[in-house]
Amino acid sequence: MTHALLVIDVQNDFCPGGALAVPGGDEIVPLINGMMERFDAVILTQDWHPAGHSSFASTHAGKAPFEMIDMPYGPQVLWPDHCQQGTEGAAFHTDLRTDGDLILRKGFRSHIDSYSGFFENDQTTPTGLDGYLRTRGVDQVTMVGLATDFCVQFSALDAAKLGYQVTVDTRACRAIDMDGSMAAAKQAMCDAGVVLI
Repeated sequence: MTHALLVIDVQNDFCPGGALAVPGGDEIVPLINGMMERFDAVILTQDWHPAGHSSFASTHAGKAPFEMIDMPYGPQVLWPDHCQQGTEGAAFHTDLRTDGDLILRKGFRSHIDSYSGFFENDQTTPTGLDGYLRTRGVDQVTMVGLATDFCVQFSALDAAKLGYQVTVDTRACRAIDMDGSMAAAKQAMCDAGVVLI
């Protein structure tokens, strides 16, 4: 059994002081660094939005961050501008080890957001991560990172749907917890057979 660690979006904009800061987001960095040696493969995902991305509230006249809109692929939260390609906000946290096997960038298509490391938010456009893991013989994944109730959850649910054994190590995750989103995420992951530790 080959076991991969998926480090989800531990980027400056999701850490304290960032454009979309997750409370305590930087606290998980030492934990993640200490875990990396225990896995057969380490993959880091990186939110990588072009300017004017369709998920940015600033792209939609009269809309404010955290409002919901309907996109062709379904409901979409509008976010503050964050993780724009090539900016300091999009960079990994300075103290995070980035010497893993793969850095996978997502959210670079301007018309569709991408929470999951496996699929865009339309749930059909693949990122290529599944193919990479399968060619590496990976069948078990542990996920850590930001944020538990968005990108970590969506990645975990997709991994479970694709047939991986999935664990989310909540000690090395932090959540946004917007309108009960954390409780809903935990329930959805448990229902999908994801193990939470």
